[in-house]
Amino acid sequence: MNTVVSNWKLTLTVESSTPGETKALGDALTTDEAIVWNTELTSFSFTLHESKAKDLRAMWNTRVRGLIAVDSLFQALRE
Repeated sequence: MNTVVSNWKLTLTVESSTPGETKALGDALTTDEAIVWNTELTSFSFTLHESKAKDLRAMWNTRVRGLIAVDSLFQALRE
């Protein structure tokens, strides 16, 4: 039996309205992902690696929900 292994990869780069907000978004992910900051510390990226597309989708949804929650907090504080 031949096993087909697909490696899925997704990279997201994040930059918010201010460097402080971008840092807070990065801080929200530090326990889950290894983030890489650009040289100016104004944006960061992280890459998800999964062997199955459905697992990549699940990991993506989890990470993006966390970013949305932090961003929603910023919006609420601005109002």
